[in-house]
Amino acid sequence: MSEKKGLFSRLKDGLFKSRQQMAQVMDDAVREDRTIDEDLYDEFLDALILSDMGAKCAQEAIDALRKVVAEKKLKNGAQAKEELKSILVGMLDVHKEPLRWPMVTLVVGVNGVGKTTTIGKLALRFQGLGRTIILCAADTFRAAAAEQLTVWAERARCPIVKHKEGADPAGVVFDGVKAAKAQHADLLIVDTAGRLHNKKNLMEEMEKMRRVIDREYPEAMVRCLLVVDATTGQNGLQQARAFREAAGINGIVLTKLDGTAKGGIAFGIVQELQVPVMYVGVGEGIEDLQAFDAKEFVDALFD
Repeated sequence: MSEKKGLFSRLKDGLFKSRQQMAQVMDDAVREDRTIDEDLYDEFLDALILSDMGAKCAQEAIDALRKVVAEKKLKNGAQAKEELKSILVGMLDVHKEPLRWPMVTLVVGVNGVGKTTTIGKLALRFQGLGRTIILCAADTFRAAAAEQLTVWAERARCPIVKHKEGADPAGVVFDGVKAAKAQHADLLIVDTAGRLHNKKNLMEEMEKMRRVIDREYPEAMVRCLLVVDATTGQNGLQQARAFREAAGINGIVLTKLDGTAKGGIAFGIVQELQVPVMYVGVGEGIEDLQAFDAKEFVDALFD
């Protein structure tokens, strides 16, 4: 229980910027004598947009709230606020495909979002669940990328497959798959290049890596996780669009929710891409990468 409370507290701290923007509106709304009128809807809408949710996504939430208010014949702002929270939880509730083993996880994201750190934390997280892990350093274009991943491999005490800088990423993945099969590993986690400025090359690289995995490891489940820095706001949504086109993604990792993140970006990404947020990073510690809980996230945003 204390660990759960600790996570919730860190999540609240990380979403401070969003909550601060919403506070005046929400504090006013919870008054039982506050009637539900157009002014209240407009104030809710402004608060959601200020959280970095994006105008389109925020408007969809308010439109849904209007319908619920009419159907349930709600009378005051406090009731409307609770219904809005339920609507937002529902917007984040996207189907998550059950994990099966063996599995290959391709981790994508632009440089600087915390991709390598996320991979290390994922390795430690699954190790704690009794799974055997191999890391694969297929970001061969960024200087020192393999060395940084090696540090995490040492922390997690798991093998790492890497080649020289500039090597063919698909070749590294080929060797990673061979190692995973030979060692009967449960999970192969692949670090990939984040060169969005050259999306055509990125797409070609991802396609080559997927062909290698599909051909050499057909029994493995393959998932692609996009790491997004929550402090980047709507720019994170633009990155998500580009990586969806280049790589195909089926899960989001939202990092850096321990600083000045607004947090509303999660709704825009989930709604547009229809892929779930799988994990959130709420600190620098190894244990601070946690499975995403939509209700907890919305509570932290509003509390």
